[in-house]
Amino acid sequence: MSAMLEARKLAKRYGDSTVFSGLSLNLAPGELVALLGESGCGKSTFLNCLAGLDRPDEGQVLLEGQDIHALAEAAQARLRRERLGFVFQAFHVLPHLDVAGNVGLPLLLQGREDAARVTEMLEAVGLVDLAARMPRQLSGGQLQRVAIARALVHKPALVLADEPTGNLDPRHADGVLELLRQQCREQGAACLLVTHSERAAALADRRLHLGEAGLEALP
Repeated sequence: MSAMLEARKLAKRYGDSTVFSGLSLNLAPGELVALLGESGCGKSTFLNCLAGLDRPDEGQVLLEGQDIHALAEAAQARLRRERLGFVFQAFHVLPHLDVAGNVGLPLLLQGREDAARVTEMLEAVGLVDLAARMPRQLSGGQLQRVAIARALVHKPALVLADEPTGNLDPRHADGVLELLRQQCREQGAACLLVTHSERAAALADRRLHLGEAGLEALP
């Protein structure tokens, strides 16, 4: 089976400081992979490079065979909008949109608004009763669930999730992890999950560790 995502020998530096180098990764359709590592080891930077939000100093990132960093900015943005779902650690929920508006934003940007799909995702993360709430009225855990629903609403081919259960209680964390697994199983998406949670990592098909030696497979 061909890779959904392929990273080839990525390196990222800030000035004289090397964040990581020589990182290679393949993600297959339907695969959920957990990425673990100490704080500050470069996991979020790696995710940003995979998403095209940050440019690596060396290497390539291929999404469905297309080198995303070789694309013009507009084409890269369109690819992210249509094929990628990103769960940010800082949520990046838009303060002027209500919960339903935030979740439906990826569909709106693609010109295919779908209120039923938005409601389906709000039900999946337990927020359907809060659809009209504004972000300022939500807790951190609720904002995180809004961000997760928004990342999955357009059925992306690739999901990159940065600590998606970090602000959630065990019950909601389990629900989110099952939702990610469902996205992989039923939609054929590939998912890379950055986490410190052994509970989350245990549900993955593969576990990787990012450290001084680069990416290493964990049992």
